[in-house]
Amino acid sequence: MMALERSRRAFLRLSCAAAAATSTALLARSGGASVGDDEGGELLAYVGTFSSPLRDVLPTQVDLPPGNGRGIHLFRVDRQTGALTPAGLFEMGTSPSHLAINADGTRLYSANETDRIDEANQGTVSAFAIDPADGQLAMLNTEASGGAGPTYVSIHPSGRFLLVANYFGGSVAVLPILEDGRLGPATDIKVDEGEIGPTRATHAPPGSFAISGHDRTHAHMIEAHPSGRFVLHVDLGLDRIFIWDFDDQDGTLSPTDPGGVSLPPGDGPRHFHFHPNGRWFYSIQEEGSTIVLFDFDGETGALSPRQTISTLPPGFAGSNFCSEILVSTDGKFVYAGNRLHDSIGIFAIGPDGTLSMVGDEWTRGNYPRSFAFDPTGSFLYCCNQRADHVTVFEVDRDGGGLTFTGQYTPVGNPSCVVFLDLAAARPGK
Repeated sequence: MMALERSRRAFLRLSCAAAAATSTALLARSGGASVGDDEGGELLAYVGTFSSPLRDVLPTQVDLPPGNGRGIHLFRVDRQTGALTPAGLFEMGTSPSHLAINADGTRLYSANETDRIDEANQGTVSAFAIDPADGQLAMLNTEASGGAGPTYVSIHPSGRFLLVANYFGGSVAVLPILEDGRLGPATDIKVDEGEIGPTRATHAPPGSFAISGHDRTHAHMIEAHPSGRFVLHVDLGLDRIFIWDFDDQDGTLSPTDPGGVSLPPGDGPRHFHFHPNGRWFYSIQEEGSTIVLFDFDGETGALSPRQTISTLPPGFAGSNFCSEILVSTDGKFVYAGNRLHDSIGIFAIGPDGTLSMVGDEWTRGNYPRSFAFDPTGSFLYCCNQRADHVTVFEVDRDGGGLTFTGQYTPVGNPSCVVFLDLAAARPGK
């Protein structure tokens, strides 16, 4: 690991001197609308960004980017090399920081993290039509998100509802997707309640000052189980994962019994990802720098913890904020984002779902907020938020390793990347 750190520093010095995702559930998580292959049609990537001066809007919050993005950036993807070529831009000054594409590849939805529409300080989410010829976006409408600072959107497997997590509002909402793709007013809003966790994480690395979200409730992610029967969401400030029964007729959430599971105090659950088998559930903790493996009961929705493992290499000390977690498209590996350490931890999945660390890979940038696989799982794209670029890695499908392709794509404060295979999109469905 010391050699890796030295090579990182050397690369940074040289660079400065020289330059002065294959199941439906996996595709839904990466935002891909369809499975592509090497012989598929034109592959596009949409990158959401922070595109407004968040510090002016929410000056009391910590860890906010300056807003260097310009909205939703569109790129053509070279299927052979993974390279991104600019192909369009939908300018938005409201920080469309998270994106989701429907299964037909005809609509895109964004969480607008800094938009405010009324005295209640609500944020918004937007719906876009995707041009089947070239992937360009056309705004359909914008709706209230049911809380401040929407930071995550996902589409229910039925395709009829958009699920929204409002980070600064500490709430989640369900919005109906109308026949033409527009969004209707929320059919349900749930406001998180409970005891706020401590600012010192139970599993914090030695010397850590990683304090981000234990000031109030912070709903950070919401997504349905692949079956669609249950919806889960995390609240970082409460150190809790909520589990809901979902009524896909009227778009409402009802608590299961016992309604969720708690993580160790202060660890701060941020994101999660189901294994393709639907039974193993991996949660990443932002301040504790851990992954917890849960067994998921498909009949009751209950989560049972079975393993906790650090996202960081042995011996690490200091502050780190975890970000993204993804299961590989073949279900063999888990990838975990480390901000400040600026790496992606790589973990092999054993026959029983337990994890063992394979290694980690430097992201070639600062503060990796999220990453995603292309539809084939051959390349991984990392959004380095503070470095203002997206880096591309080739995925070793056998060993799980990541090899940097040498490609940097400039994007101001990239936050999220999703993919669309134009040939497989089905307009009119």
